[in-house]
Amino acid sequence: MAPRHPPAVLPHALHIPGINKLAGKRVVLASNSPRRKEILQIFGLAPEIEPSTFAEDLSPLSFENIHEYPVATATHKAVEVYERLVVRSVSFSSQALPPQFAHGLMTKSQSADPENGPDLVIGADTVVLTHAQPLSSDIAYSELPGVSQELLEKPENKADNLRMLQDLNGSVCEVVTGVSLVFPVLTSPGYDIRSLEERSLVYFFDNPLSLLNAYVDSGEGLDRAGGFAIQGLGGLLIRKIEGDYHNVVGFPAASFFRFLDLLVEEDDDFLEV
Repeated sequence: MAPRHPPAVLPHALHIPGINKLAGKRVVLASNSPRRKEILQIFGLAPEIEPSTFAEDLSPLSFENIHEYPVATATHKAVEVYERLVVRSVSFSSQALPPQFAHGLMTKSQSADPENGPDLVIGADTVVLTHAQPLSSDIAYSELPGVSQELLEKPENKADNLRMLQDLNGSVCEVVTGVSLVFPVLTSPGYDIRSLEERSLVYFFDNPLSLLNAYVDSGEGLDRAGGFAIQGLGGLLIRKIEGDYHNVVGFPAASFFRFLDLLVEEDDDFLEV
């Protein structure tokens, strides 16, 4: 019988363990971000697109380590999509999640065709942290009087976008992306979760207000964490980056594919249920 889902691995993909394992599998991206889709396609992966309906209402203040926040959001996105698409009778609960990630997941049962369930659901979430520590400096900027880190997600409007850019201007921010993988296993509750995070530093020029206003007026930053897009017009605002460029765009491809390789090497049963 022909597969009931499009092939996830494109012809130009490298023949490495993680990608090879995805051949013939149903791979789903729990996001409607065109940037994440494009990044994965660059490296030969073409997942189905199934945006998550998770409300993204976690409180950053509930995390002792703020870097866990995007990982938790990515986990909720992936689990929500997996639960919605799963195709065999199974009771799902939040017990598979680390305790700090378990807020808001309801127990549910679903049943359908057991031959068409997702083999892998990928969730991702990107945030920007202001006033990051430059790698070349011994000054703890976040500890200076009047300087505190702020978590930036997508701006609410143009005024909020300008506020974000003024805070980032002439400074260094940290872009953090959490990625979570959800896949079926035989043990309760029927799925497992593996997560990673990637951090990159972005250095902004000391841009004139006229340039910031012109960028805000373009509208490009309204749908981007931190209010800027490095791959677009926002690149004019940025002096340099340290770390993974694709992570700043929205998905840490290099770390993701290395993580897949590691999962394949460590677990012979990975994606074999």
